[in-house]
Amino acid sequence: MKKILLIAVLAVASLAAYAQPRAIGANLGSGLGFSYQHGFGETNMLDVAVSVPVLGGWGIGGKVTYDWIDPFGATVPWNEKGEWHWYMGVGGSGGIYGFNAPNWYVGAAGHFGIEYDFWFPLQLSLDWRPTIGVVGNHADNGGGIGFNLLGLYDGITLGVRYKF
Repeated sequence: MKKILLIAVLAVASLAAYAQPRAIGANLGSGLGFSYQHGFGETNMLDVAVSVPVLGGWGIGGKVTYDWIDPFGATVPWNEKGEWHWYMGVGGSGGIYGFNAPNWYVGAAGHFGIEYDFWFPLQLSLDWRPTIGVVGNHADNGGGIGFNLLGLYDGITLGVRYKF
């Protein structure tokens, strides 16, 4: 009986997960990023992004935002064969960079963007993912904690995602 109940719960959970629109892809900006989007209905999504710098050193960073799709009921007016959407969201961010004397950062993240969903399962997007928060330096770099304003100018990316 327990096995049947477990199988039924797993079947319902997998159907519920399958019913949600999802997308996975890559973003290119100040670094190379990989993103996963999980939709919650027609108007909300969770965006998880991990990025690494393309040039100039070692590092890894991540952002998680909860986004509203076409907020305030404002849609993009030129929908023809595919669909245009815009979105905005808030969340958190963190990462580490530098090899010998690593620095770290943590803070609040925003997410603003516009995307085009083709009539086949492909999506193109232009995003801005600003971050504001604190940054910490290794003792070799002077040590201490400071305020990170440079994250406001970082995070403009071009994205390509496969929708499934």
